[in-house]
Amino acid sequence: MKKTVIVLFLTLILAVSLAGCGGGSGGESPDKPTGPTGTMTVTDIDGNVYHTITIGSQTWMKENLRTTKYNDGVAISNITDATAWWQTSVSTTIGAYCNYNNNAANANVYGKIYNWNVVSTGKLCPPGWHVPTNDEWDVLQNYLIANGYNYDNTTTGNKIGKSLAYTSGWNTSSETGDVGNNQISNNSSGFTALPGGYRDDNGVFDALGRNCFFWTSTGTSSSKYANYKNISYLASDLYTNYMACGYCGFYVRCIKD
Repeated sequence: MKKTVIVLFLTLILAVSLAGCGGGSGGESPDKPTGPTGTMTVTDIDGNVYHTITIGSQTWMKENLRTTKYNDGVAISNITDATAWWQTSVSTTIGAYCNYNNNAANANVYGKIYNWNVVSTGKLCPPGWHVPTNDEWDVLQNYLIANGYNYDNTTTGNKIGKSLAYTSGWNTSSETGDVGNNQISNNSSGFTALPGGYRDDNGVFDALGRNCFFWTSTGTSSSKYANYKNISYLASDLYTNYMACGYCGFYVRCIKD
């Protein structure tokens, strides 16, 4: 009897220990992160709920947008075909979205991918929120740098990539300071950026696990060019591409008005 009790006790300890284990190596698709208890949330027109994070004077969504409608209820076209994506983005003003690799499971983690025609309407985010301008992204960047969020704790230079990137799911890098290096030390800001890749101007999906690309609202709808932000597993900075091709598909992170 005494031996049976000891065996049952040890089995219980082992079960509890295994239940506490988790996580994955870089490059794997991470589970969808959730905000801490008590975090403010916002709901889009489709009923998707997003956690938020306040960084300095700004409040951001912690997750990429997943809506299939504009905030006035009008549906956004779901373009899956590569050729149709290019033609829609280049030759029309039709707003389009897609899921990475046209797989809804990817959208549950990374959000929806949108073309510039959607972003340029100014009607994508929920009321009281908007797609951030390039200047608003710069406010975030400057705050993080000035407050020691660089990977080496310095307060000059743009080395904030790790502070913005989530703690798993990135391809691995051996270079100190890269987002893909020592990923468990990422996300000190709580921004929770995920490497969802993008859709290029030919409609091809690429860079899952390697990069995340965010639209800004700074651009010109007539020329279909706009600024975007990029975080790479092989870099330590938050990169800005000025006047990037609006035919591509990137993610959207909304900011509070």
